[in-house]
Amino acid sequence: MAEKLPAFTLGIEEEFQIIDPVTGELHSHMHKIIENGKVILKEQVKVEMHQSVVEVGTNICKNIQEARQEVTYLRGMIAELADKQGLVIGAAGTHPFSRWQDQLITDHPRYEEIVNELQEAARSNLIFGLHVHVGVESRKIGLHIMNAVRYLLPHIFSLSTNSPFWEGRNTGFKSFRVKVFERFPRTGLPENFSSVSDYDNYIDLLIKTGCIDNGKKIWWDLRLHPFFETIEFRICDIPMLVDETIALAALMQALVAKTYRLMKSNLAFRDYSRALITENRWRASRYGIEGEMIDFGKEEALDTKKLIMELLDFVDDVVDELGSREEISRIHDILRNGTGADRQLKVYEETKDLKKVVDYIVQQTNQGL
Repeated sequence: MAEKLPAFTLGIEEEFQIIDPVTGELHSHMHKIIENGKVILKEQVKVEMHQSVVEVGTNICKNIQEARQEVTYLRGMIAELADKQGLVIGAAGTHPFSRWQDQLITDHPRYEEIVNELQEAARSNLIFGLHVHVGVESRKIGLHIMNAVRYLLPHIFSLSTNSPFWEGRNTGFKSFRVKVFERFPRTGLPENFSSVSDYDNYIDLLIKTGCIDNGKKIWWDLRLHPFFETIEFRICDIPMLVDETIALAALMQALVAKTYRLMKSNLAFRDYSRALITENRWRASRYGIEGEMIDFGKEEALDTKKLIMELLDFVDDVVDELGSREEISRIHDILRNGTGADRQLKVYEETKDLKKVVDYIVQQTNQGL
């Protein structure tokens, strides 16, 4: 009998677009939403670098059901606060046609500093992501899990792809958001670190040499959080539907739990190089779930949906213990109905109207609130 799993608590952060419902354009005046939001939501609502972005984050949730309640509540509150300003919220990794050049930067020393350092890379970084924290017992265990689950990040990412358009163009990518973000330093997949001290030495050297002021300026797809006992998954576009956000969070939690159980049984994944995993990451951003990825064990390209089914089988034996079977089962809906990117493209094919795509994003974002 396998020993009981730890809690693997969850924290979920979603970044929303603030949209003018008449024009469909991004709207750069979210300060009223934030000010009113702070009264109700306190630290759960945050400004972002661009004024047309608002981020909300759950409290620490002990299971996926609690996370669903919080995510739904926070989306509902932000939608309500936006509505009071005559605005709406949308969940997609990029806006279909608004230009970054037209957006105001939030007046805050931290953002001034980032823009000063990163210049156009920062000003053009008008993107919207999903970040999921999974609690771990210790940084040592967290680092081991981080090294192992890197291999499956592209699979999870492919399910979240929701940014096919950029400044009015169909980019041909299912997630153009990651292409925009790659202009930043310290992005993409993390290296394999041999120990926590190896990881800390890397961060300390960057701080000592003035590259960063703290570990939060490491923006990898997955990171051992510098201040909390969590592994933070940062690779995903924000999905349109609450169901999709929760399904992805449940899958990440299950992957962490399964890796932990293997570790405790002295079993491990084979380690693949960052260069190889990056091939699959590229394929995920280009094709989403509609392409192929490489199975490096078999050394062949396989249908991405087949590999995701294998991933679901891989984590299946921890799902009931985590109590997340219903939530993870929604992954099948994504495989059946397409990702947010697939659905955005379908609306565009049918209407040839990007404003209609924005209306669809807004409708989906508010579904079930």
